Amino acid sequence: MSEPTHEQIVSGLQDRPAIALSPGPRLDAERPSSLPLQPSEVWDLPGGTAWVYYGEGNTGLVRPVIFADGFSTGPSELEFSWQIMEFGDYALISELRRRGHDVVLLGFDERSASILDNSRTAQAAIGRAIAERLGSTPLAVGGFSMGGLVTRHALAKMESQGIDHDTALYFSYDSPHRGAWIPIALQAFAHYIKDLDSRFSDQINSPAARQLLWRHIEKWDSAPDQSDERGAFLAEMQAVGEWPRRPRLIGVANGRGDGEGTDVRAGELALEGKGLSVVGTKLYTQAPGPDELVAKLRVVTLKTNEDRTKGLPSIDGAPGGSLEGFGILADGLNALNAILGFKTDVRIRSHCFVPSVSAVDVADPDTDESLYQDISSLPEGTGGLDEFKFASRNEGHTLVTEELCTWLLDRLP
Repeated sequence: MSEPTHEQIVSGLQDRPAIALSPGPRLDAERPSSLPLQPSEVWDLPGGTAWVYYGEGNTGLVRPVIFADGFSTGPSELEFSWQIMEFGDYALISELRRRGHDVVLLGFDERSASILDNSRTAQAAIGRAIAERLGSTPLAVGGFSMGGLVTRHALAKMESQGIDHDTALYFSYDSPHRGAWIPIALQAFAHYIKDLDSRFSDQINSPAARQLLWRHIEKWDSAPDQSDERGAFLAEMQAVGEWPRRPRLIGVANGRGDGEGTDVRAGELALEGKGLSVVGTKLYTQAPGPDELVAKLRVVTLKTNEDRTKGLPSIDGAPGGSLEGFGILADGLNALNAILGFKTDVRIRSHCFVPSVSAVDVADPDTDESLYQDISSLPEGTGGLDEFKFASRNEGHTLVTEELCTWLLDRLP
């Protein structure tokens, strides 16, 4: 069997769905047997769409709860939102409606666009909800992951402009208030294959990713650092007061609060290339230290390059909401035609994506001491949130569970 040509490899990669690091059902996931209900209303908004479901017994918008979508690539999809919120471990949409709440699923035309761009969409949705609401029950506004940051900025921005958002409760669901984490090894691999297929690299370098990630690299051999875009985003948050002042601020984390991490150990081999085109590629979990190997990179060419870091914490095994980043990459490569030579062995599928300290805004994820501290008994008001809830285990990022959702539901206006 002859080796594949460069053109065949490029075509083979680009003909497949893009590798995208985001939570939710995988490319090969079985589609649910149930389909989303037809919404009561659909709002066309600048930069997005809102799908509205009236609460049981309601004939209009009476007790609106706005849920903003999180980070990924491309436009928000109604079916995806239902898979996350209704067809998983806990039927959140049904329970909200049973309790008389109107569910507003806020989606964006581009989920990897700037948080500030999508904030304008959220502000429009809030204004529309106020205009269409029957009665005077105040709004509850928040979101999953990045959606919690989008709505946090939207509410604070409206207050800074003197606009009444009539919101009594803000909530975030595993949102990275102090930054999210994608292993440098994965970021490096994304950029390393850019000449073959740029889509993975484009996601890592998208405006939202640059704003969300605690540490980012623009090229495979760049030094990890806070991106300029994140610095500008943090400055904008400071300019609008960091947090909205009128609503009560609450949040949940998909990670533990007692400092207990996962079984992922620092410096371990997570993914290894086995096929002819990637043999020699090895991606490792992040280890602390002054000169740590995180990736050996070899794709198609004979040369193998190394990527090293210094001064980063053992964050991959930290308590928090996890993402199957290594697993998503391996699944995407193993789905390619075998003749292309991208067969990959994955030993560690998941890594911490939103550390617990970030999800509840109590500390930066910059040291092991910070990441693995016991924050389960901190008093209310520590950090930006008035009240927060940890999961009893470290689980998937934005996993909708009865444990977290009932706590949230009991606090809605």
